[in-house]
Amino acid sequence: MQSYIRLVHDNPNFARLWFAQIISLLGDWFNTIALSVLVAHYSGGSGIAISLYLMLRFLPELLFGPFAGILVDRFDRKLILVYCNFFRMFIVAGFLFASSPDRLWVIYVLTIFQFILSSMFEPAQAAITPALVKRVDLVKANTISSITWSVMLAVGAIIGGIVAQLLGTQVSLMVGASTFGLASLLLTRIDVPRSQRIAHHQNKSDGSFFEGLRFVRHHPNIGLALTVKAGGSIGNMDTLMTLYATQIFIIGSGGQLSLGILYSAFGLGAFLGPMLMNRVNDGSIRRMSALILSGFLLMTIGWGLLGVVSTFGLVILGIGIRAMGSSINWTYSTVIVQKSAPDAYLGRMFSLDFAGFQLVTVISIMAHGWLADSVRSGAQMPLLQGDLSPILIGFEQVISRPMLADGLNTLALITGLISLVPLMIWALFYFKDRQTEPEAEPVLANANH
Repeated sequence: MQSYIRLVHDNPNFARLWFAQIISLLGDWFNTIALSVLVAHYSGGSGIAISLYLMLRFLPELLFGPFAGILVDRFDRKLILVYCNFFRMFIVAGFLFASSPDRLWVIYVLTIFQFILSSMFEPAQAAITPALVKRVDLVKANTISSITWSVMLAVGAIIGGIVAQLLGTQVSLMVGASTFGLASLLLTRIDVPRSQRIAHHQNKSDGSFFEGLRFVRHHPNIGLALTVKAGGSIGNMDTLMTLYATQIFIIGSGGQLSLGILYSAFGLGAFLGPMLMNRVNDGSIRRMSALILSGFLLMTIGWGLLGVVSTFGLVILGIGIRAMGSSINWTYSTVIVQKSAPDAYLGRMFSLDFAGFQLVTVISIMAHGWLADSVRSGAQMPLLQGDLSPILIGFEQVISRPMLADGLNTLALITGLISLVPLMIWALFYFKDRQTEPEAEPVLANANH
């Protein structure tokens, strides 16, 4: 842990990027809990409605991601980060107008604009990181970023659930809007080293999308790394968690607290994954490739466990294991790209990386929502009952819905079987690569620092 603290202490610009991430993520999870419950409530628990909301958090990044990557490689990455957070502040505040079921469309429309901005923010954040830390510190820097997402998920989700329960969704949304504003101010204080700014603005790349595709075609190892996040997003955990929390294990008003607990379990698992694996990670691309293989295996185990369990505690465990694998793969695939591609291409590489992730996620969200509704329609479930406002009442009256629960088990088990495909593909390429000559540093890798 001391080495992570030292990295933040010795790199004030990275520290500012990190603190901005903490602030904005806290508010983001407040919004996620509040809006997920609102959608479930306004739609009567429709799996399709929930999945549509979740899909709209990913679809804009899929459609605008390639264009966003071009902007990240052509313009000042710091300014992109600042303005994305600034405009997201106003968009999140706009969710306050979704005050009744007939205004559910407001949530959908504003979510689209929010995540169009996210499609630029995420590649810019990943692309600017190598300019703020030494090359040898990239694994630690990305681990910090990954576990911060995980910790803020665990902390922000549970706090967001409690705040929404006690103070209402409007307060949660106002907190979320203000955090984006604070993060924007903090990002203005980042000072990218002059040598990095010159290298970024004087690169020999023409900045086109097709040039990025040609680069991937000539560097298949980078192309393989760009498939990791997509392979790990088979099956959507958000849809299942929302249905578990709002329809089966209802704790708090409408399941807000139980949803916060499940998101916290996911965050804890995502925190533990890279922290544990970094003990055996030497920073080489080959070692990280092996750890990605273990990440795919953990995801399959997590889905398999969710396919056979029936209690709230074991659902939490399955979600945590699934999150460990996902976080391992997200962290190490990011580092592999940062170490293997030059600065001039990083924006487009990460836009392609995230686009693949978004594509598989959107397909998974809609498939899970449709299948969950098919199961739910046969369960003949009663509507949510009365006012569950006291927090503790949910713990005393956890509702069992056997037919829906069995259907979700089956859905998770099928997803686990499908997730064997990326596991086997990655294993095939990994063991094939081990039979070739020893790993060498990529010729075109960013040589800064």
